[in-house]
Amino acid sequence: MKEFTKAEKRIEVTVGDSLRIIRELQEISQNELSRWSGIPQSTISAIEHDRTKLGVERAKVLARALKCHPAVLVFPGWNLEQESAA
Repeated sequence: MKEFTKAEKRIEVTVGDSLRIIRELQEISQNELSRWSGIPQSTISAIEHDRTKLGVERAKVLARALKCHPAVLVFPGWNLEQESAA
């Protein structure tokens, strides 16, 4: 078996960054996501720029539209190992 070095986290990802990254990876515009989720495009923009909090209910709606788990949006920087050590 080949040895490997565990990758180190190099950047902090905010909730807004997480939403934008997942949306862009799926090649979905804010307007499309707005139509699919019923959340105004201006609110999606505000979340992506960390001007508005995502919140649990919005996370559920957006996660359904993006076909991902809400935790991916709400906890982008979650590190189980760090939490276990605390």
